Amino acid sequence: MTTMDDRAAESAAGELADYPVPAAGRALLVQRRGVDGAVAQVTLLGPGKGNAMGPDLFAELPAVFGALDADPSVRAVVLTGSGQHFCYGLDLATMAGELTGPGEDGGLAGARTAMLRRFRGLQRAIDAVAECRKPIAAAISGWCVGGGVDLAAACDVRYASGDARFSVREVRVAIVADLGSLQRLPAIIGDGHLRELALTGRDIDAARAERIGLVNDVLPDQTAAVARAHAFADEVAANPPLVVQGVKEVLDAGRAAGIDAGLRYVSAWNAAFLPSHDLNEAMTAFLERRPPRYEGR
Repeated sequence: MTTMDDRAAESAAGELADYPVPAAGRALLVQRRGVDGAVAQVTLLGPGKGNAMGPDLFAELPAVFGALDADPSVRAVVLTGSGQHFCYGLDLATMAGELTGPGEDGGLAGARTAMLRRFRGLQRAIDAVAECRKPIAAAISGWCVGGGVDLAAACDVRYASGDARFSVREVRVAIVADLGSLQRLPAIIGDGHLRELALTGRDIDAARAERIGLVNDVLPDQTAAVARAHAFADEVAANPPLVVQGVKEVLDAGRAAGIDAGLRYVSAWNAAFLPSHDLNEAMTAFLERRPPRYEGR
């Protein structure tokens, strides 16, 4: 008897061919599948450990998803991670300067203005995923932490392997999550579940993620999760493309203004309040591999 998992695996069995996209290559690999290449697969490459999010990723995301959005032959997208993990979140080793670095000349106001501009730039990279008119299915295995959850929340649907672990962990490193989780997850998992995750920074497993609606289904392993994402993408690609785009735009219309307002607010909040003793302590503790000692200042 053929099961849904069998059909999903067969759907994803087609060979992937590289799809050249300007500015891609270091942090993202873009490939097409099938005779007509209607489904694109975008794979996180890092280059940090666990596909951690560094400057290369934030530079490539808008170019890649802008190109996929503009290409009429692409009808759906699968987003996944290379290796065992989807994404460790922000690469603190390479991105610390974005959070704590000095601003332009002009004193405190100049520093805060420069920081606000940097935060808005990072947000726009994730927005490029959410605003892509082609439906996006995320296939998540291993760790999906912090910015990885922001990225997954920007997708339309999410499928996870049984070993997947999720954490809105920014609070544990003295940061108010500012790349979209706080704005997009209420519509996905509800306010109460989001508050629990965002205020504690705790880790949850794939089974809990499925119960609260963070993922649509949990599959046995990474291969099966990617296959299920491709099966979804194939179903989408078989439908009238302009109608599919219309469905997505109508669904997003009611939320767009609130998401944008929330992102602007948190970027202003972090530009004003993020530089702190506790943030410096979080960064130092991370580099020294020890528990942080927060003082509320």
